[in-house]
Amino acid sequence: MSVICLASMIACNDYETYGDKKEKERKAIRKFIADSSIVVISESQFHANNDVTDLEKNEFVYLDNQGVYMQIVRKGNGRPLQDGENCDLLVRFLELCLLDTVALYNDTYAYDPDVMNVRRTGSTYTGSFVSGTMYSAYSATVPNGWLACLPYLNLQRVDDGNLSKVRLIVPHSQGHITASNYVYPYYYELTFQRKTEIYDAD
Repeated sequence: MSVICLASMIACNDYETYGDKKEKERKAIRKFIADSSIVVISESQFHANNDVTDLEKNEFVYLDNQGVYMQIVRKGNGRPLQDGENCDLLVRFLELCLLDTVALYNDTYAYDPDVMNVRRTGSTYTGSFVSGTMYSAYSATVPNGWLACLPYLNLQRVDDGNLSKVRLIVPHSQGHITASNYVYPYYYELTFQRKTEIYDAD
């Protein structure tokens, strides 16, 4: 009986609740922010500064509704996605899990980006991966955390060295299926380039 009780206690101690996992996630995000010397600013500060982040200060804006931290490295040339528009984007990315430091990326070769289709309806953005590393590793669904940055970026077809680029810290609730299932936060570096205009409201 003593052995059974001990085994039961050990099993109980090994079990993590959803609350435990969320706390681990919060600690991992806080540690990453501290270790990276990130300065977090509010959305009101971000908007007051013309929707840009100061790279010299290593600023990230905290997006309240999504819980995503975003740094705009380059807003890019071209124009933002318009209301009613649907287009394919070429995406080059680096992904880093903040709990186990496993990395995934497709930014080594310029000719091998992921392709994702994005639609804007009013202030709502939806997206699905058409092909690429994210599609193969996870699913066709674009993480909401990726979509959160699109209202602030200009998208262009030609790579003139000024493609839009962001850095994100994405909590599990805004991430892909693995992030959601395991309560893992992820850090991303993303570069976007317009591929094809399927429909343009203009």
